[in-house]
Amino acid sequence: MTQLTLGAGLAQARTILCLGAHSDDIEIGCGGTILQLVEKYSCSQFYWVVFSACGIRAEEAQRGAEAFVGKERLRGTALKSFRDGFMPFVGGEIKDVFEDLKTVSPDLIFTHNRRDAHQDHRLIAELTWNTFRDHLILEYEIPKYDGDLGQPNLFMPLDREIYRRKTSYIMSAFQSQRTKGWFQEDTFLSLMRLRGMECNAPSGHAEAFYARKMTL
Repeated sequence: MTQLTLGAGLAQARTILCLGAHSDDIEIGCGGTILQLVEKYSCSQFYWVVFSACGIRAEEAQRGAEAFVGKERLRGTALKSFRDGFMPFVGGEIKDVFEDLKTVSPDLIFTHNRRDAHQDHRLIAELTWNTFRDHLILEYEIPKYDGDLGQPNLFMPLDREIYRRKTSYIMSAFQSQRTKGWFQEDTFLSLMRLRGMECNAPSGHAEAFYARKMTL
């Protein structure tokens, strides 16, 4: 695939905001891209916000953030305790969290896809765009039973060491999810392989995003 190199622009993304409805969403959706940014651009700092992270899931979310970014690169971690699956019904309270995030002014934001089948994911995507109206926002995808995978329009080819490290970190950090049939290393590798094929990635693996609005 013909590439438009945005390396210089990514190098200027010094403040990156990562938003996830649940523990492990950020890591599954864009963990490989984050690892690659951390490796290539040493000046990047991260804010990590998870809206449903209670008990062991909060511990796992913190562990995941530190594994992917490193403690020294985490400018802030916010782990909220909103009830999984019920976020649209407490949208006002979640909106308040986004209002507080306005002080961050990130250069790059990772969030959920607005057409995700999970209602919590859709709300976080909607409020991301509602709050950050003049920012670069990339929407990531999460595989699930609903079969809602679409046609993303932006791809991040991943080095072999990066995508292998991504799956290893996910399986290690989120032990509570191992009982779920879909939570398998093959699931994450398969999606990255599919997206890698679509963009002809040199390693054969990539992550994909929906870039609704960008300025070149």
